[in-house]
Amino acid sequence: MTAHVSAPSILEAAGVDARRAHDILGEALTNADDGELFVERSESESFLWDDGRLKSANYDATEGFGLRVVAGETAGYAHAAEISEAAIRRAASSASLAKRGHAGVAAEGPRATNTKLYGDESPLASPGFSDKVALLAEIDAYTRERDPRVKQVNVSLAGERRMIEILRADGKLVRDVRPLARVNVGVTLEKDGRRESGYSGAGGRAGFETWIEPHRWKEQVAEAIRQAEVNLDAIACPAGEMDVVLGPGWNGVLLHEAVGHGLEGDFNRKGISAFSGRIGERVASPGVTVFDDGTLYGRRGSLSVDDEGTPTDRTILIEDGILVGYMHDRMSARLMGMKETGNGRRQSFAHMPMVRMTNTGMMGGDTPMAEMIASMKRGLYCANFGGGQVDITNGKFVFQCTEAYLVEDGKVVAPVKGASLIGDGPSALTRVSMIGDDFCFDNGVGVCGKNGQSVPVGVGQPSLKITGLTVGGTSV
Repeated sequence: MTAHVSAPSILEAAGVDARRAHDILGEALTNADDGELFVERSESESFLWDDGRLKSANYDATEGFGLRVVAGETAGYAHAAEISEAAIRRAASSASLAKRGHAGVAAEGPRATNTKLYGDESPLASPGFSDKVALLAEIDAYTRERDPRVKQVNVSLAGERRMIEILRADGKLVRDVRPLARVNVGVTLEKDGRRESGYSGAGGRAGFETWIEPHRWKEQVAEAIRQAEVNLDAIACPAGEMDVVLGPGWNGVLLHEAVGHGLEGDFNRKGISAFSGRIGERVASPGVTVFDDGTLYGRRGSLSVDDEGTPTDRTILIEDGILVGYMHDRMSARLMGMKETGNGRRQSFAHMPMVRMTNTGMMGGDTPMAEMIASMKRGLYCANFGGGQVDITNGKFVFQCTEAYLVEDGKVVAPVKGASLIGDGPSALTRVSMIGDDFCFDNGVGVCGKNGQSVPVGVGQPSLKITGLTVGGTSV
């Protein structure tokens, strides 16, 4: 009945009798198909060290609830930042308008679980405020001492602890306590009047201890400096159609954006995805297997239960190139006659849940990256992505490469600057010709936006060779 319970009830702490809240919810959900009361209390803090000083330190605490009533394809939702019986009753009255004239049958609630994918530690509790500020100063000083070319350093810490409760009409109360931490390091180097930047970030669902060990943040400093060094020597990138090798890990963000969103159930139910109605068809090259997995311990996108109370799962979406499934929340699964996959997520109590990814990736193969590079007559090796733009209904994308190299006659010739990849996810999947043996996830920095909501996610992939992508460049 619970994901894990280690904190006092939010409802009780707010002075609300859980039985009264259940009665109000039960009345609101009479003749509805589904719905829940979602209650949340969260604390977050962030620190930014920039230009040799503490630039900002913020703390925020919020609490509130959202009440949803689902009738067919319609959902009524009301929320408030006040947790009280009177506020819940007002919300129930408003959300109930969605079922006007509807005579539905309540869907069976999510299965119970005692799975615990992260601890209860709070990133806000340890280390203390002064120790966090001292750590930022230490990282700044170390970075400047390490390389005399360093002109600017910015370091940030961000942590949160979210406590949620999900009350359903059948009386089940699901609780979860979710920590999240992240450490970022950025540097700017100068050489012969030219300045370039590099960045490294890491985090996950735990306290800060894992990521503030000296060897961990020193690795981040080294990586940020290395990226900036590469770009200091980069030449202008040529443009044109060419073969591309993508490095492992974070580059899975292209798969997430250009393919993953198209595999979310709501887009497919509405028929606006490039993958709509294609279950059982070949949509990718043989060997391509794509999954979404919210059950990985401690990872940024993992959840013991989703925001509807459904335990997360490992869902195979594309298997050996064949489309075998979609991701679903409860509404999507019910309307499509499929099983929910634990992908109902919301940004906060002020938002309705929708189908969202957790940790999404492509499984590894058996080809070494060196073999992929050696196979290219002329191409681009993209080691890292920056920002990008994607139309999630058709997968068309433009992604900027923050670290890339020109390849000629099977050898890396030089780093290039200004490279971008242009194409569409569904077509790119069919052009995967080699799959690497070096699968890994990103370091825990992903944030996904959809319909105005942002949630933490993970991405991962092995190295990939994709034939015939359009490369945008700056060389003339």
